[in-house]
Amino acid sequence: MHLDAQTPVPRPPADLPDSVGALRAAGHEARTVKAEVRDNLVARLREGVDPFPGIVGFDETVRPDLERALLAGHDVVLLGERGQGKTRLARTLIGLLDEWQPVVAGCEINDHPYQPVCVRCLRLADELGGALPLQWRHRSQRYGEKLATPDTSVGDLIGDVDPIRVAEGRSLGDPETVHFGLVPRTNRGIFVINELPDLAERIQVALLNVLEERDLQVRGYQLRLPLDVLVVASANPEDYTNRGRIITPLKDRFGAEIRTHYPLRLEDEMAVVRQEADLVAHVPDHVLEILARFTRTVRESPSVDARSGVSARFAVAAAETVAGSALRRAAITGDDPVARVGDLAGVVGTLRGKVEFDVSEEGRETEVLAHLLRRAVADVFRDRLRGEDLSAFMARFDEGGEVVTGDLVASATLLREVGPVEGLGRLVTKVDPEGGDSPAAAAATLEFVLDGLWLTRRLSKAEIGGRVVYGAA
Repeated sequence: MHLDAQTPVPRPPADLPDSVGALRAAGHEARTVKAEVRDNLVARLREGVDPFPGIVGFDETVRPDLERALLAGHDVVLLGERGQGKTRLARTLIGLLDEWQPVVAGCEINDHPYQPVCVRCLRLADELGGALPLQWRHRSQRYGEKLATPDTSVGDLIGDVDPIRVAEGRSLGDPETVHFGLVPRTNRGIFVINELPDLAERIQVALLNVLEERDLQVRGYQLRLPLDVLVVASANPEDYTNRGRIITPLKDRFGAEIRTHYPLRLEDEMAVVRQEADLVAHVPDHVLEILARFTRTVRESPSVDARSGVSARFAVAAAETVAGSALRRAAITGDDPVARVGDLAGVVGTLRGKVEFDVSEEGRETEVLAHLLRRAVADVFRDRLRGEDLSAFMARFDEGGEVVTGDLVASATLLREVGPVEGLGRLVTKVDPEGGDSPAAAAATLEFVLDGLWLTRRLSKAEIGGRVVYGAA
């Protein structure tokens, strides 16, 4: 299940028990959250159902490690560079929880009706017995997430004295004056803390008991509330060693440290873009491949700081930028919104801030990215059109002819300027099978061929006043 703040919480079925007595009569058995996750994961593995939907590229690496950790009942640290899907992966764990969970009605820390632990619920259980009222929590309500900012306090995570309750007349020694933090409020659920090394070391100490003894301590109160929570943390290797660190006793209390990574295969990189990008225009497959190759080339470049990584969001934003350029052209010229190679020019300037460069490249950032983008276009051109006879395209330039294009040149205008080209329809089908036979799809293929011929030194190219002119080499 994907966590979405806009999705309303479903209403529980009307036939669910409404008291602890009815719950016992229905045969309900209490389980810890880790046992619940383990049982549901085993069931999905047996049924062949993907337990981590929407996660691409981890099938043979991260996923087996995470499955082993969850089956073992371990708390987990996901360690990897930015934009590797760590938080997205953690959020999929919601789907491994039971759809509905019984809790004591009105309990701040979601006590199980069979085993209440807070002072209020213990008192009510003694008074009401089998009539103790229940309410049902949907699995989406059993997930808590906190970004570990430097100003995070122990009160935010664990809890603090509530001055309003004290002002109402309760004594400071009354445990019911405690205002619980995020961790106890996620009791019997999954708690995720992102960027754990950014949490101040003195605050990390407050999590030691949560992970080992499974209880919590608030100021001077003698609280022994056995928490039932699965803790997942994310961290970047850079933060792990430089800007911050996870204190050794806390690292020792996590049962598993799992290393994530960027997509290892080009196909996975493209699949991530298709899944995550909100495209306002058709982006042909060859353009998506160029962006995926570009992203991977940037990651591998010695000009880029490898410690910071290049997020998958880089490729996603690039695809959305290209689609936006195509929609802009369509709005101005009346063209169909189909992205072309010429739309890639806007990617370099808008995405430069997403990449951390080596200090030796200061002032050359745009030049480096433009070079890597050209390389990606050339690689896709060679890969997709290797062995194709492109002499019909070259004939247009044999006698000194030129072709003018640009991000605001309509498809029909470009096709009319080039004239009939033998084999263009076949290439359109090969390069963009989903584009159909529209003029916009043909223009996108034509521009791809022209740019590829320039990159392989068979044509010349000049940029004049926002227009691109291709001519004989």
